[in-house]
Amino acid sequence: MNLNDKKFITIENRSGLSTFETVFHYFQDGTTITGTYKGGAIQEGFIVGKQTEPSKIELLFQCLTTENELKVGQSIGVISTTKNGKLKLTFDWSWLNGDLSQGTSQYVEVD
Repeated sequence: MNLNDKKFITIENRSGLSTFETVFHYFQDGTTITGTYKGGAIQEGFIVGKQTEPSKIELLFQCLTTENELKVGQSIGVISTTKNGKLKLTFDWSWLNGDLSQGTSQYVEVD
């Protein structure tokens, strides 16, 4: 499964910053994944990572919030397909600064 030029929105995020207003835009070249995200509480965000198996990815992410706070985190994700053929991402994530909290989140591909 390839994330190149795919956009996602949040459908579930426990303890995180992203909401349905946050749009994630991924790019993929081979196993290398990059991306950006913004919206809601996220002023600007950047992603770098890798695909470790056909349906598994590891990401590092950093953002500047609308409250001018710098945040950095890591996640391990699974790529799956919804009933209507869209990609779905499910992550276990943790912050690497601030309160060091962790959580789970889900995202679905949008057109």
